[in-house]
Amino acid sequence: MEVNERRVNQQFRNFEKALNGFAKMEPFARYLTRFFKENRQMGSSDRKMTSRFCYNYFRIGKAKAELPIIERLALAEYLCETHSELVALVNPDLIRTMELSIADKIDVLSNKFNFQLADVFPFSDYMTEKIEKNAFLSSFFTQPKLFIRVKRGFEKEVKSELEKTGFIFEEIDSHTFALANGTKLQQLIRIEGKYEVQDLSSQKTVQFITALPNQSWWDACAASGGKALLFLDKYPKTHLLVSDVRLSILRNLDERFQKANIRQDYRKKIIDLTKDTTALLGNELFDGIILDAPCTGSGTWGRTPEMIQQFSIGQLTEFSELQRKIAKQVVRHLKPKGAITYITCSVFKAENEDIIDYMVNQLGLKLDRSEVIKGYNDKADSMFAARLIKA
Repeated sequence: MEVNERRVNQQFRNFEKALNGFAKMEPFARYLTRFFKENRQMGSSDRKMTSRFCYNYFRIGKAKAELPIIERLALAEYLCETHSELVALVNPDLIRTMELSIADKIDVLSNKFNFQLADVFPFSDYMTEKIEKNAFLSSFFTQPKLFIRVKRGFEKEVKSELEKTGFIFEEIDSHTFALANGTKLQQLIRIEGKYEVQDLSSQKTVQFITALPNQSWWDACAASGGKALLFLDKYPKTHLLVSDVRLSILRNLDERFQKANIRQDYRKKIIDLTKDTTALLGNELFDGIILDAPCTGSGTWGRTPEMIQQFSIGQLTEFSELQRKIAKQVVRHLKPKGAITYITCSVFKAENEDIIDYMVNQLGLKLDRSEVIKGYNDKADSMFAARLIKA
Protein backbone atom coordinates (compact mmCIF):
# COMPACT_ATOMS: atom_id res chain seq x y z
CA MET A 1 0.00 0.00 0.00
CA GLU A 2 1.35 3.40 -1.01
CA VAL A 3 1.27 5.76 1.96
CA ASN A 4 1.10 9.55 1.93
CA GLU A 5 3.05 10.04 5.15
CA ARG A 6 2.42 13.76 5.31
CA ARG A 7 -1.33 13.29 5.02
CA VAL A 8 -1.40 10.54 7.62
CA ASN A 9 0.58 12.65 10.08
CA GLN A 10 -1.85 15.54 9.61
CA GLN A 11 -4.78 13.21 10.17
CA PHE A 12 -3.16 11.99 13.36
CA ARG A 13 -2.60 15.55 14.59
CA ASN A 14 -6.26 16.36 13.96
CA PHE A 15 -7.21 13.25 15.92
CA GLU A 16 -4.97 14.21 18.84
CA LYS A 17 -6.40 17.72 18.92
CA ALA A 18 -9.97 16.41 19.02
CA LEU A 19 -9.17 13.78 21.63
CA ASN A 20 -7.29 16.17 23.91
CA GLY A 21 -10.17 18.65 23.87
CA PHE A 22 -12.74 16.09 24.95
CA ALA A 23 -13.56 16.72 28.62
CA LYS A 24 -15.83 13.64 28.96
CA MET A 25 -18.70 15.77 30.25
CA GLU A 26 -21.04 15.00 27.34
CA PRO A 27 -21.56 12.40 24.60
CA PHE A 28 -18.58 12.42 22.26
CA ALA A 29 -20.82 12.86 19.20
CA ARG A 30 -22.14 16.13 20.60
CA TYR A 31 -18.63 17.32 21.46
CA LEU A 32 -17.34 16.38 18.01
CA THR A 33 -20.04 18.42 16.30
CA ARG A 34 -18.97 21.46 18.29
CA PHE A 35 -15.27 20.71 17.66
CA PHE A 36 -15.81 20.75 13.90
CA LYS A 37 -17.74 24.04 14.11
CA GLU A 38 -14.82 25.56 16.00
CA ASN A 39 -12.33 24.21 13.40
CA ARG A 40 -14.00 25.19 10.15
CA GLN A 41 -10.69 25.00 8.32
CA MET A 42 -11.03 21.21 8.35
CA GLY A 43 -12.42 19.84 5.11
CA SER A 44 -14.94 17.03 4.85
CA SER A 45 -12.25 14.37 4.41
CA ASP A 46 -10.40 15.70 7.49
CA ARG A 47 -13.59 15.58 9.53
CA LYS A 48 -14.35 12.08 8.34
CA MET A 49 -10.92 10.74 9.28
CA THR A 50 -10.88 12.55 12.62
CA SER A 51 -14.22 10.98 13.50
CA ARG A 52 -13.07 7.56 12.32
CA PHE A 53 -9.80 7.69 14.25
CA CYS A 54 -11.52 8.83 17.45
CA TYR A 55 -14.25 6.23 17.43
CA ASN A 56 -11.87 3.43 16.48
CA TYR A 57 -9.50 4.50 19.23
CA PHE A 58 -12.29 4.38 21.81
CA ARG A 59 -13.21 0.87 20.66
CA ILE A 60 -9.91 -0.54 21.85
CA GLY A 61 -11.01 0.30 25.37
CA LYS A 62 -8.38 -0.17 28.04
CA ALA A 63 -6.21 -2.62 26.06
CA LYS A 64 -2.47 -1.95 25.58
CA ALA A 65 -2.68 1.25 27.61
CA GLU A 66 1.10 1.22 28.03
CA LEU A 67 1.71 1.87 24.32
CA PRO A 68 2.12 5.33 22.74
CA ILE A 69 -1.17 6.70 21.50
CA ILE A 70 -0.28 6.36 17.81
CA GLU A 71 0.51 2.67 18.27
CA ARG A 72 -2.74 2.06 20.12
CA LEU A 73 -4.62 3.86 17.35
CA ALA A 74 -2.91 1.68 14.76
CA LEU A 75 -4.04 -1.46 16.59
CA ALA A 76 -7.58 -0.09 16.77
CA GLU A 77 -7.53 0.76 13.05
CA TYR A 78 -6.33 -2.76 12.31
CA LEU A 79 -9.22 -4.30 14.21
CA CYS A 80 -11.93 -1.97 12.91
CA GLU A 81 -10.97 -1.46 9.27
CA THR A 82 -9.91 -3.46 6.23
CA HIS A 83 -7.63 -0.73 4.83
CA SER A 84 -5.62 1.88 6.73
CA GLU A 85 -2.70 4.08 5.73
CA LEU A 86 -1.97 4.59 9.43
CA VAL A 87 -1.48 0.85 9.92
CA ALA A 88 0.71 0.76 6.82
CA LEU A 89 2.84 3.52 8.31
CA VAL A 90 3.08 2.27 11.90
CA ASN A 91 2.81 -1.53 11.50
CA PRO A 92 3.27 -2.33 7.80
CA ASP A 93 3.56 -6.07 8.45
CA LEU A 94 -0.11 -6.11 9.53
CA ILE A 95 -1.44 -4.86 6.22
CA ARG A 96 -1.64 -8.25 4.54
CA THR A 97 -3.97 -9.59 7.25
CA MET A 98 -6.35 -6.62 7.51
CA GLU A 99 -9.13 -8.36 5.61
CA LEU A 100 -9.27 -11.31 7.99
CA SER A 101 -12.20 -11.79 10.35
CA ILE A 102 -12.13 -9.93 13.65
CA ALA A 103 -11.52 -13.20 15.50
CA ASP A 104 -8.51 -13.96 13.30
CA LYS A 105 -7.16 -10.41 13.65
CA ILE A 106 -7.40 -10.69 17.42
CA ASP A 107 -5.32 -13.87 17.19
CA VAL A 108 -2.74 -12.02 15.07
CA LEU A 109 -2.45 -9.23 17.63
CA SER A 110 -2.32 -11.74 20.47
CA ASN A 111 0.67 -13.48 18.90
CA LYS A 112 2.53 -10.30 17.89
CA PHE A 113 1.69 -7.90 20.72
CA ASN A 114 0.25 -10.08 23.48
CA PHE A 115 -3.07 -8.32 22.88
CA GLN A 116 -5.81 -9.72 25.14
CA LEU A 117 -9.47 -9.22 24.27
CA ALA A 118 -10.37 -9.25 27.95
CA ASP A 119 -8.19 -6.15 28.46
CA VAL A 120 -10.45 -4.12 26.18
CA PHE A 121 -13.05 -4.17 28.92
CA PRO A 122 -11.65 -5.68 32.12
CA PHE A 123 -15.04 -5.88 33.84
CA SER A 124 -16.44 -8.88 31.98
CA ASP A 125 -16.59 -10.91 35.20
CA TYR A 126 -19.47 -8.66 36.26
CA MET A 127 -21.55 -9.47 33.20
CA THR A 128 -24.47 -11.85 33.26
CA GLU A 129 -23.47 -15.44 32.57
CA LYS A 130 -25.84 -15.53 29.61
CA ILE A 131 -23.61 -13.16 27.64
CA GLU A 132 -20.93 -14.82 25.50
CA LYS A 133 -18.07 -12.62 26.63
CA ASN A 134 -15.77 -12.97 23.62
CA ALA A 135 -18.62 -12.38 21.18
CA PHE A 136 -19.79 -9.32 23.11
CA LEU A 137 -16.31 -7.80 23.42
CA SER A 138 -15.51 -8.54 19.77
CA SER A 139 -18.66 -6.68 18.75
CA PHE A 140 -17.06 -3.44 19.95
CA PHE A 141 -14.95 -3.43 16.78
CA THR A 142 -17.97 -3.44 14.44
CA GLN A 143 -20.22 -0.42 14.08
CA PRO A 144 -23.86 -1.27 14.90
CA LYS A 145 -26.56 -0.99 12.28
CA LEU A 146 -29.20 1.74 12.13
CA PHE A 147 -32.67 0.30 12.73
CA ILE A 148 -36.02 1.88 12.06
CA ARG A 149 -39.45 0.78 13.27
CA VAL A 150 -42.40 1.41 10.97
CA LYS A 151 -45.74 2.45 12.45
CA ARG A 152 -48.67 0.11 11.94
CA GLY A 153 -50.35 0.63 8.58
CA PHE A 154 -47.38 2.28 6.86
CA GLU A 155 -45.21 -0.78 6.19
CA LYS A 156 -45.63 -0.84 2.39
CA GLU A 157 -45.29 2.93 2.04
CA VAL A 158 -42.05 3.10 4.03
CA LYS A 159 -40.52 0.15 2.21
CA SER A 160 -41.42 1.69 -1.13
CA GLU A 161 -39.81 5.00 -0.13
CA LEU A 162 -36.64 3.22 0.99
CA GLU A 163 -36.45 1.53 -2.40
CA LYS A 164 -37.09 4.78 -4.30
CA THR A 165 -34.37 6.58 -2.33
CA GLY A 166 -31.90 3.86 -3.23
CA PHE A 167 -30.95 3.00 0.33
CA ILE A 168 -29.40 -0.39 0.92
CA PHE A 169 -31.49 -2.01 3.63
CA GLU A 170 -32.39 -5.33 5.19
CA GLU A 171 -36.02 -6.15 5.96
CA ILE A 172 -35.99 -7.79 9.39
CA ASP A 173 -39.79 -8.10 9.34
CA SER A 174 -42.67 -6.07 7.96
CA HIS A 175 -42.15 -3.23 10.44
CA THR A 176 -38.39 -3.31 11.07
CA PHE A 177 -35.61 -2.36 8.65
CA ALA A 178 -31.85 -2.29 9.14
CA LEU A 179 -29.67 0.25 7.34
CA ALA A 180 -26.00 1.17 7.42
CA ASN A 181 -25.03 3.43 10.30
CA GLY A 182 -24.74 6.98 9.01
CA THR A 183 -27.53 6.61 6.46
CA LYS A 184 -28.92 10.09 5.77
CA LEU A 185 -32.53 9.64 6.85
CA GLN A 186 -33.21 13.30 6.03
CA GLN A 187 -33.92 12.06 2.51
CA LEU A 188 -37.01 10.30 3.86
CA ILE A 189 -38.82 13.56 4.62
CA ARG A 190 -41.95 12.44 2.72
CA ILE A 191 -42.56 9.66 5.26
CA GLU A 192 -41.56 11.62 8.38
CA GLY A 193 -43.64 10.50 11.35
CA LYS A 194 -44.38 7.12 9.79
CA TYR A 195 -41.28 5.48 11.20
CA GLU A 196 -39.08 5.84 14.26
CA VAL A 197 -35.35 5.30 14.66
CA GLN A 198 -35.27 2.54 17.26
CA ASP A 199 -32.73 -0.19 17.90
CA LEU A 200 -33.75 -3.75 17.08
CA SER A 201 -33.32 -4.97 20.67
CA SER A 202 -35.33 -2.04 21.98
CA GLN A 203 -38.15 -3.01 19.64
CA LYS A 204 -38.09 -6.55 21.00
CA THR A 205 -38.87 -5.36 24.53
CA VAL A 206 -42.53 -4.82 23.58
CA GLN A 207 -42.83 -8.62 23.67
CA PHE A 208 -42.68 -8.30 27.46
CA ILE A 209 -45.70 -5.98 27.58
CA THR A 210 -49.31 -7.15 27.41
CA ALA A 211 -52.07 -4.56 27.75
CA LEU A 212 -55.84 -4.51 27.35
CA PRO A 213 -58.08 -1.70 26.02
CA ASN A 214 -58.85 1.05 28.52
CA GLN A 215 -56.17 -0.07 30.95
CA SER A 216 -54.12 2.56 32.75
CA TRP A 217 -50.36 2.36 32.19
CA TRP A 218 -47.35 4.34 33.40
CA ASP A 219 -44.05 4.75 31.55
CA ALA A 220 -42.08 5.73 34.63
CA CYS A 221 -38.73 6.64 33.02
CA ALA A 222 -40.04 7.83 29.69
CA ALA A 223 -37.01 9.90 28.60
CA SER A 224 -37.63 10.97 24.98
CA GLY A 225 -40.51 8.53 24.60
CA GLY A 226 -39.11 5.62 22.57
CA LYS A 227 -40.77 2.88 24.64
CA ALA A 228 -43.97 4.94 24.98
CA LEU A 229 -44.26 5.25 21.19
CA LEU A 230 -43.65 1.52 20.84
CA PHE A 231 -46.32 0.84 23.45
CA LEU A 232 -48.94 3.17 21.96
CA ASP A 233 -48.40 1.80 18.47
CA LYS A 234 -49.24 -1.71 19.71
CA TYR A 235 -51.82 -0.72 22.32
CA PRO A 236 -53.49 2.49 21.05
CA LYS A 237 -56.63 2.14 23.22
CA THR A 238 -54.87 2.41 26.56
CA HIS A 239 -54.44 5.40 28.89
CA LEU A 240 -50.81 6.34 29.39
CA LEU A 241 -48.93 8.48 31.88
CA VAL A 242 -45.34 9.37 30.96
CA SER A 243 -42.91 10.78 33.50
CA ASP A 244 -39.32 11.85 33.80
CA VAL A 245 -37.30 13.87 36.27
CA ARG A 246 -36.32 16.41 33.60
CA LEU A 247 -38.74 18.94 32.10
CA SER A 248 -36.54 19.41 29.02
CA ILE A 249 -36.76 15.71 28.24
CA LEU A 250 -40.55 15.73 28.47
CA ARG A 251 -40.61 18.68 26.07
CA ASN A 252 -38.54 16.60 23.65
CA LEU A 253 -41.05 13.79 24.14
CA ASP A 254 -43.91 16.12 23.21
CA GLU A 255 -42.12 17.14 20.01
CA ARG A 256 -41.42 13.53 19.14
CA PHE A 257 -45.05 12.55 19.77
CA GLN A 258 -46.21 15.43 17.59
CA LYS A 259 -43.96 14.34 14.70
CA ALA A 260 -45.25 10.79 15.12
CA ASN A 261 -48.81 12.13 14.88
CA ILE A 262 -49.83 10.58 18.19
CA ARG A 263 -53.52 11.25 18.67
CA GLN A 264 -54.11 9.30 21.86
CA ASP A 265 -54.49 11.37 24.99
CA TYR A 266 -51.60 10.97 27.37
CA ARG A 267 -50.63 12.60 30.63
CA LYS A 268 -47.18 13.66 31.65
CA LYS A 269 -45.60 14.54 34.97
CA ILE A 270 -42.18 15.52 36.27
CA ILE A 271 -41.43 12.88 38.92
CA ASP A 272 -38.24 12.19 40.87
CA LEU A 273 -38.47 8.44 41.39
CA THR A 274 -35.86 8.47 44.14
CA LYS A 275 -38.30 10.35 46.39
CA ASP A 276 -41.78 9.68 47.76
CA THR A 277 -43.97 9.43 44.66
CA THR A 278 -47.25 9.75 46.56
CA ALA A 279 -46.69 13.50 46.76
CA LEU A 280 -47.46 13.66 43.02
CA LEU A 281 -49.38 10.46 42.34
CA GLY A 282 -51.21 10.07 45.62
CA ASN A 283 -52.57 6.53 45.83
CA GLU A 284 -53.03 6.16 42.08
CA LEU A 285 -52.59 2.58 40.86
CA PHE A 286 -51.84 1.35 37.34
CA ASP A 287 -52.71 -1.84 35.51
CA GLY A 288 -49.19 -1.91 34.13
CA ILE A 289 -45.88 -0.09 34.44
CA ILE A 290 -42.92 0.20 32.08
CA LEU A 291 -39.69 0.76 33.98
CA ASP A 292 -36.91 1.43 31.49
CA ALA A 293 -34.45 2.03 34.30
CA PRO A 294 -31.44 4.34 34.19
CA CYS A 295 -28.34 2.18 33.89
CA THR A 296 -24.72 2.07 32.80
CA GLY A 297 -25.81 1.63 29.19
CA SER A 298 -23.13 -1.02 28.74
CA GLY A 299 -25.16 -2.80 26.08
CA THR A 300 -25.06 0.29 23.85
CA TRP A 301 -21.35 1.01 23.98
CA GLY A 302 -20.90 -0.15 20.41
CA ARG A 303 -22.65 3.16 19.55
CA THR A 304 -20.92 5.21 22.23
CA PRO A 305 -17.53 3.53 22.52
CA GLU A 306 -16.05 6.43 24.49
CA MET A 307 -17.87 4.91 27.48
CA ILE A 308 -15.73 1.76 27.30
CA GLN A 309 -12.69 3.77 28.39
CA GLN A 310 -14.58 5.98 30.86
CA PHE A 311 -16.34 3.28 32.86
CA SER A 312 -15.40 2.44 36.44
CA ILE A 313 -16.86 -0.26 38.67
CA GLY A 314 -18.07 2.38 41.11
CA GLN A 315 -20.62 3.49 38.50
CA LEU A 316 -22.11 -0.01 38.48
CA THR A 317 -22.68 0.14 42.24
CA GLU A 318 -24.28 3.58 41.96
CA PHE A 319 -26.70 2.51 39.23
CA SER A 320 -27.63 -0.71 41.01
CA GLU A 321 -28.52 1.22 44.17
CA LEU A 322 -30.49 3.75 42.11
CA GLN A 323 -32.46 0.99 40.39
CA ARG A 324 -33.48 -0.48 43.74
CA LYS A 325 -34.70 2.91 44.98
CA ILE A 326 -36.70 3.52 41.82
CA ALA A 327 -38.21 0.03 41.76
CA LYS A 328 -39.37 0.38 45.36
CA GLN A 329 -41.15 3.67 44.60
CA VAL A 330 -42.69 2.50 41.34
CA VAL A 331 -44.03 -0.87 42.50
CA ARG A 332 -46.20 0.77 45.16
CA HIS A 333 -48.34 2.19 42.30
CA LEU A 334 -48.97 -1.19 40.65
CA LYS A 335 -52.40 -2.76 41.04
CA PRO A 336 -52.69 -6.28 42.45
CA LYS A 337 -52.28 -8.72 39.53
CA GLY A 338 -50.75 -5.84 37.56
CA ALA A 339 -47.59 -6.28 35.49
CA ILE A 340 -44.34 -4.35 35.48
CA THR A 341 -41.88 -4.58 32.60
CA TYR A 342 -38.33 -3.92 33.75
CA ILE A 343 -35.85 -2.96 31.01
CA THR A 344 -32.19 -1.97 30.89
CA CYS A 345 -29.65 -1.56 28.12
CA SER A 346 -27.03 -3.16 30.37
CA VAL A 347 -25.15 -6.47 30.25
CA PHE A 348 -24.29 -6.41 33.96
CA LYS A 349 -25.83 -8.92 36.36
CA ALA A 350 -26.01 -6.30 39.14
CA GLU A 351 -28.39 -4.20 37.01
CA ASN A 352 -30.43 -7.07 35.66
CA GLU A 353 -30.85 -10.41 37.44
CA ASP A 354 -29.88 -8.95 40.82
CA ILE A 355 -32.58 -6.27 40.54
CA ILE A 356 -35.15 -8.89 39.57
CA ASP A 357 -34.16 -10.92 42.64
CA TYR A 358 -34.66 -7.79 44.75
CA MET A 359 -38.10 -7.13 43.25
CA VAL A 360 -39.15 -10.73 43.89
CA ASN A 361 -37.64 -11.21 47.35
CA GLN A 362 -38.11 -7.72 48.79
CA LEU A 363 -41.04 -6.19 46.89
CA GLY A 364 -43.27 -9.26 46.64
CA LEU A 365 -43.42 -9.59 42.85
CA LYS A 366 -43.49 -12.83 40.90
CA LEU A 367 -41.25 -13.25 37.87
CA ASP A 368 -43.18 -14.19 34.75
CA ARG A 369 -40.22 -14.29 32.37
CA SER A 370 -36.95 -12.56 31.57
CA GLU A 371 -34.42 -12.49 28.76
CA VAL A 372 -30.99 -11.16 27.93
CA ILE A 373 -31.46 -9.75 24.42
CA LYS A 374 -28.14 -10.48 22.74
CA GLY A 375 -27.94 -7.66 20.24
CA TYR A 376 -24.28 -8.29 19.51
CA ASN A 377 -25.38 -11.15 17.24
CA ASP A 378 -27.40 -8.69 15.11
CA LYS A 379 -25.16 -5.60 15.16
CA ALA A 380 -27.63 -4.12 17.62
CA ASP A 381 -27.66 -3.09 21.27
CA SER A 382 -27.73 -5.72 24.00
CA MET A 383 -30.54 -5.36 26.53
CA PHE A 384 -32.36 -7.05 29.37
CA ALA A 385 -36.12 -7.30 29.82
CA ALA A 386 -38.32 -8.96 32.40
CA ARG A 387 -42.03 -9.12 33.15
CA LEU A 388 -43.13 -9.39 36.77
CA ILE A 389 -46.57 -9.68 38.34
CA LYS A 390 -47.76 -8.18 41.61
CA ALA A 391 -49.52 -10.62 43.95
